[in-house]
Amino acid sequence: MRREELVMICTSDIAGQLRGKAVPARDFEKRRGTGVGWTPTNIMITAHGPIAPSPWGSREDLYLRPVPTTAVRLSIAPEGPVESFVLSKIMRLDGTPWECCLRSFLERGLTALEAEGLRMIASFEHEFALQGIEERPNSPYNFDAFRRQGLFAEVFTAAMRENGLEPDTFMPEYGPSQYEVTMRHAPALAAADRAIMLREVARSVAHRLGLQATFTPLLRPDAVGNGVHVHFSLTDLAGRPVNHAAEGPAGLSPVAAAFLEGIRRKLPALCALTAAATISYLRLVPHRWSASYTNVGLRDREAAVRICPVFRPGTEETALHFEYRAADAAASPYLVLGGLVWAGLWGLRQKLEAPPLTTADPEQMSEQERTALDLRRLPGSLADALSELEADADLKAAMGEILHGVYLTHKRFEEELMAPLDPAEQCARYLLAY
Repeated sequence: MRREELVMICTSDIAGQLRGKAVPARDFEKRRGTGVGWTPTNIMITAHGPIAPSPWGSREDLYLRPVPTTAVRLSIAPEGPVESFVLSKIMRLDGTPWECCLRSFLERGLTALEAEGLRMIASFEHEFALQGIEERPNSPYNFDAFRRQGLFAEVFTAAMRENGLEPDTFMPEYGPSQYEVTMRHAPALAAADRAIMLREVARSVAHRLGLQATFTPLLRPDAVGNGVHVHFSLTDLAGRPVNHAAEGPAGLSPVAAAFLEGIRRKLPALCALTAAATISYLRLVPHRWSASYTNVGLRDREAAVRICPVFRPGTEETALHFEYRAADAAASPYLVLGGLVWAGLWGLRQKLEAPPLTTADPEQMSEQERTALDLRRLPGSLADALSELEADADLKAAMGEILHGVYLTHKRFEEELMAPLDPAEQCARYLLAY
């Protein structure tokens, strides 16, 4: 049987899906500059298939220009198919980035951050479920749960390393058949690229082993959710960390404090970008070890933003970093990290003071106590989050009027698609999509 390898040139879109076109691998070098043709309306395809109302209709043309550093090649079984893909930027025909290119949205934010003398490093911590693994009640963090995933972890780790993803940890998580994987930190744009690459590597390995890896926010309404926790920190342009000041609240430098407070104040609108499915909001409730209030907490895994612990005294200057917890894999990593960067930038430019730090459960506080700390409940639905995003002039300016409007249209259409379904049916649809 004769075979010829193909490379798929892909883009991560509003639905958090990877879409694109394949070209023969032998022709890829010729395609580096020109890529493949693309259609604006493609960005309106929802995670569930139907296309949201498009301002472009059948008109206009774009192209996907490959980013060679994001190339992935998977040859998992000697006789099996080779899967190759590369991420791309969406370009206009004149060679400028398209207004709705999500990678460019993040790039613009990072360029603006550099103008402030800062850079971000980040890593995405992913939770996912392996369908095809027996569910048992003794699963949380259990070695038996690690054993039952069989070859998956070994093949997955090897595939990650072969493709430059720098695996860090792999563990059985709290939910039955739920696992977690982390990578080493990287410059922010590379971290977002790697998050997209990791998800597809996991799905491919699982498929070859007769399993299914799903990053859906929630398998069932009563199940443990799959979150995406974004670890991040700031450096100066020389790469020196700028997060710590011994005299600051919880050891925060003025720069880090303003950045975190910008994120905290923008959280209700940010959720529309970072928790992008209707079922995301079944997770974002109190006492599910997920975010539910607009709080920055010290070593608190129910805070929307967590100040992470420093395990070795004396290393605070280099080790202090932060974790954003109100995110899941229904969102494109470019939108998640881009939203954080732009919200933090707003905080810096406003010269905001340090966020009020919570050391107690906001849900157990009185309304007066929450008001004193300026704590709000996160949106209770995707529709509520989209209303917050629509009203936020600062995030609208960061996204640009076209992307902002297109995003709202796309996600409101998705919300309408899901509205007739009960929570269990919605979870079943998202399981297939992610």
